[in-house]
Amino acid sequence: MPTHVGGEWFEISRPPYLPMEMRWERAVADGLPADASHAFGIFDRTLCGIGETGMSPSDRWWLPEREDACGACREVAGVIDDRWPQAMRGEDARVSVARGL
Repeated sequence: MPTHVGGEWFEISRPPYLPMEMRWERAVADGLPADASHAFGIFDRTLCGIGETGMSPSDRWWLPEREDACGACREVAGVIDDRWPQAMRGEDARVSVARGL
């Protein structure tokens, strides 16, 4: 979808599909429980909604199939994954829209 910014049109494209085990980093923060791994979402929150000051993504993937993966994060990740159209999951399935002026 083109977006008008500063008098010009810019093209925005959909990022490629990534499987759940390659989509989220593991969240790190002092206040997170040590017995579960959580997926780092957005706005300094995990996918399951935990927010901690100073939370950040680690340099390691959050792996939903691991035994210690947070069940609520896994559930949300599944919902997000299910929303991605099957036809758009291929290697070359990028959508980009250019608007003619």
